[in-house]
Amino acid sequence: MKVLVLGATGYIGSAVVERLAHAGHDVVRLAKDAGRFGPDVPVRLGDLTDPASLNAAVTDEIDAVLHIAAPTGEEPVDAEAVRSLLQPLRGTGRAFVYTSGVWVLGATGDTPVDEEAATDAIGIVGYRPRIERQVLDAADDGVRAVVIRPGIVYGNGGGIPGLMIDWAREHGTGRYVGAVDTRWPMVHVDDLAALYVLALTRAEEGTLLHGVAHEAVPVAALAAAADLSAGGSGRAEPWPRELAAPVLGAPFAEALALSQVVSGRRAVDELGWQPHRPYPLTELTGDPRA
Repeated sequence: MKVLVLGATGYIGSAVVERLAHAGHDVVRLAKDAGRFGPDVPVRLGDLTDPASLNAAVTDEIDAVLHIAAPTGEEPVDAEAVRSLLQPLRGTGRAFVYTSGVWVLGATGDTPVDEEAATDAIGIVGYRPRIERQVLDAADDGVRAVVIRPGIVYGNGGGIPGLMIDWAREHGTGRYVGAVDTRWPMVHVDDLAALYVLALTRAEEGTLLHGVAHEAVPVAALAAAADLSAGGSGRAEPWPRELAAPVLGAPFAEALALSQVVSGRRAVDELGWQPHRPYPLTELTGDPRA
């Protein structure tokens, strides 16, 4: 397939591009500036704030579009961007895969929730469920539309766990926002990239998937592992949300304090996804016993 990728240079997007190439797909990157790439790298110029450029990028030879770019934070802009990307795909059966996230579920309680659970989005992703619906509704108009909700992404030194390592270095101890019993659903970036490729090739139209390999990772333990990774002794202390908010921004602090237990079983059962990268604590510490 020839696949147009938005967000190709990001943390998740770069892993997806590598996986797509390994699987034999031709990747075309959407970018504001082609000059940042080499002369042999296929690029289409486009910007989420310029709907006409997005529409023009989805030419007839593009077999699928993967939207992995960070949202602008403005619902009308993001909704119009999705509309412009979908328009050339309507009635063609070509694939459109959109990236959302598990924060749209809100607090879940102790029982793992699946894709049938109602959304209760926190502020930082408040309008995302409506964009999800916009994408999934395109399945009724001849688009193989798929939405992926990744968990908290880790691996290769990046993501929020990478930030936690930086906090540990800065403060001399691991830190976590919120209560001591907070849990996060998580996925290794390379396992997530494999899911995108499976969704591109195997998912049916109108499919919603949780990209979650580990349903409930204790965040206090993750902070302790981050301290070990930073050269500390494995200590972790709470960072009260009201103190974290002025540093991180209130919406992000709220998200980090969110406790969730989320199932990613549908992707395993329906697509044959087999996440196998190390557990988050093992990844951070390099200790297989973690």
